[in-house]
Amino acid sequence: MRYYSTNGKAPLATLEKAVVKGLAEDRGLYMPERIKPLPQEFFNGIQDLSLQEIAYRVADCFFGEDVDAESLRRIVCDTLSFDIPAVKVTDNIYSLELFHGPTLAFKDVGARFMARLLQYFVSRRSRDRYVNVLVATSGDTGSAVANGFLGVEGIRVYVLYPKGKVSPIQECQFTTLGQNITAIEVDGVFDDCQALVKSAFMDEELSAAMLLTSANSINVARFLPQSFYYFWAYAQLKRTFSCSPRKGEAHMPLREDSGESLVCCVPSGNFGNICSALFAKRMGLPISRFIAANNANDVFYNYLQTGQYLPQPSKQTIANAMDVGDPSNFARILELYGGSHEAICGDISGATYSDSQIAETMRQCLSVNGYQLDPHGACGYRALQEGLRKGEVGFFLETAHPAKFKQVVDDICHSDVAIPERLQAFMKGTKHSIPMSKEFSDFKAFLKTQVQ
Repeated sequence: MRYYSTNGKAPLATLEKAVVKGLAEDRGLYMPERIKPLPQEFFNGIQDLSLQEIAYRVADCFFGEDVDAESLRRIVCDTLSFDIPAVKVTDNIYSLELFHGPTLAFKDVGARFMARLLQYFVSRRSRDRYVNVLVATSGDTGSAVANGFLGVEGIRVYVLYPKGKVSPIQECQFTTLGQNITAIEVDGVFDDCQALVKSAFMDEELSAAMLLTSANSINVARFLPQSFYYFWAYAQLKRTFSCSPRKGEAHMPLREDSGESLVCCVPSGNFGNICSALFAKRMGLPISRFIAANNANDVFYNYLQTGQYLPQPSKQTIANAMDVGDPSNFARILELYGGSHEAICGDISGATYSDSQIAETMRQCLSVNGYQLDPHGACGYRALQEGLRKGEVGFFLETAHPAKFKQVVDDICHSDVAIPERLQAFMKGTKHSIPMSKEFSDFKAFLKTQVQ
């Protein structure tokens, strides 16, 4: 399949080029030329399929023309070596727990898939040059990408993160690894980190000297695989609601013909996650509507209200992975809907919450439902709590384990969240990072020292 740029001025690219380059020559984001729908029979029996089988069927629609079946199945199975359960919070609200992977965050899915797909392409290339992966992170992306690529031959990873603006546990997950992983501590905010990465891609001198790519959600190999777990959520909920309810419980079966009763809420920062959900809907996934839940960084929420997209400097919040003032994947959403504000609003509504509202939601959910939310999941839960209509079932994405934000969660909920062993192991390591200004000239000078 060929991939085109959202800016429309770059030549069509193969999957390999789109993955290895990350960003098109005209600074646009790559989009597949077409989105293949899945047959109705797939959805009729989806509740009987495993996560890996569902993911393979979806991956085949995107990548099957470019990757042989055996390799693609291996990539999918290696990626999804953990469960993604839909856990009941209330009678009509479920949490899709995306924190059961190696770094306890949703980005494990996309990052692990991309690492394996990139390795597939690199293995067929000349070994005389490294592929250099640049990734900006506001928290979880860095750890997921770093651990997904750790030790992969022929690939070096540079993680750029804003100084003092990621949680200590998040920071130790990518600054203690060594090997082919380099952490760069930028004196700025996430948007500055993202700008450095984009500028590096567009610099002709760097591009001539190094093979550069990105593992942010701007890369098609990162955001497209995130669609897997929306299909898996539907399969689990279809299975749940096709069973007879227990006495006293509501029974709202998911309609196979239209799925009008299912709503998905996505805590949103750079908008790669909800973008992959919209692709899933185009493939036939019967989710009737989506809610994009923002923290105080409400650029997309304001766009829904006014039709004007006005990027702003990002604001620091307790839901730090969503602290994005100019979400990259907005361009893909616009492209998907032909630039129509009306069409976008037909599928997506918005919500925005302050730190105090997020904290209040975390306390309330724990007290009433006995369910511990992290700050990002709290935005998703509250948006469903406030926005679900009669007859609807909703699920939100619990994007990271609460222990990754232990100090914030403990202070708000007066709790002592247990730190899983996987996180404890990271915390025992020694931090190694390179301080960096937000000036591109300094970052470019550093990268030039890395040329092989």
